[in-house]
Amino acid sequence: MSAPQYDTVIAVLVTYVATQIGFGSSWMNPFSVGVAQGIAGIDVFSGAGFRMVMWVVFTALGCGMTMFYAFKVKKTPTISVAYESDQYFRDQNEKTGLDDGHDFGIGHILVLLTLAATVIWVIWGVMVKGYYMAEIATQFFIMGIVSGVIGVIFHLNNMKLNDIASSFKDGAKDLIGAALVVAMAQGIMQVLGGSDPTTPTVINTVMYGISQALSGLSGAFAAVLMYLFQSVFNFFVVSGSGQAAITMPIMAPLADLLGVSRQTSVLAFQLGDAFTNLIVPTSGCLIGSLAIAKIEWSNWIKFMWKFLGILMIGAIITILVAVGIGF
Repeated sequence: MSAPQYDTVIAVLVTYVATQIGFGSSWMNPFSVGVAQGIAGIDVFSGAGFRMVMWVVFTALGCGMTMFYAFKVKKTPTISVAYESDQYFRDQNEKTGLDDGHDFGIGHILVLLTLAATVIWVIWGVMVKGYYMAEIATQFFIMGIVSGVIGVIFHLNNMKLNDIASSFKDGAKDLIGAALVVAMAQGIMQVLGGSDPTTPTVINTVMYGISQALSGLSGAFAAVLMYLFQSVFNFFVVSGSGQAAITMPIMAPLADLLGVSRQTSVLAFQLGDAFTNLIVPTSGCLIGSLAIAKIEWSNWIKFMWKFLGILMIGAIITILVAVGIGF
């Protein structure tokens, strides 16, 4: 068996973390930007030029930090917070001979094309047909079946027909823990009164109190506090559209009183809604990703706090620039 090159932290960085950076800095995200701008009463997907630049900057920042970490962990694998848990995957690779290498054939190409086609299908479905979680889950389920059939036909990793079902079973087993965490997180929401912005609840009371505390502050300072508040609030409501429905009806008019543009208030929401998804245990996507990678959440926090800190500093600078240019 060859020496380990990278760890599962890298896998989570280039999949889940990359999606959250893209989600948080997107200029056309219908679930956060689109919903928030609609509630704030400004043109949907307006301000795209500024957000395109922001997306490039944050994507480059994420790539740079990922490559820096990859270089460090490749040089010294034992520094990884996942070094011990990765033993499972090292044993699996040794058992299956994956470290010995395989030819890249037509079957592998077809699986990648299936993945690419599914991504295009998902984008089309979300943007044109309004697909959401149920439809997207169905799309990826179909992708899994098609990829499994390709694997059987082309004997990828000596795959047999029964392996499709057994692999699905093993994958579902890995996600049961994540599903329970998500269910408990929803239980917390119910205890706090739910996410309906029109109902008297604990969450809405907190929102009102925060809005009162922010009144009278300077525009730049208030905008930064809006961002920090959205980042903390994201712990309770990880849904982008849900958080927009609860917070934007208050934050948008509050921005008018504080001399902050509504576009900037949407920006504060947008950035606050995304980056803390990298650590909050109420995020089903995060817990699911960590479960598949077999990384404990406590170990993930040990690694991610610096990464998140840099992103949050970048977000604060972005908001200050937005206030400065009257975005």
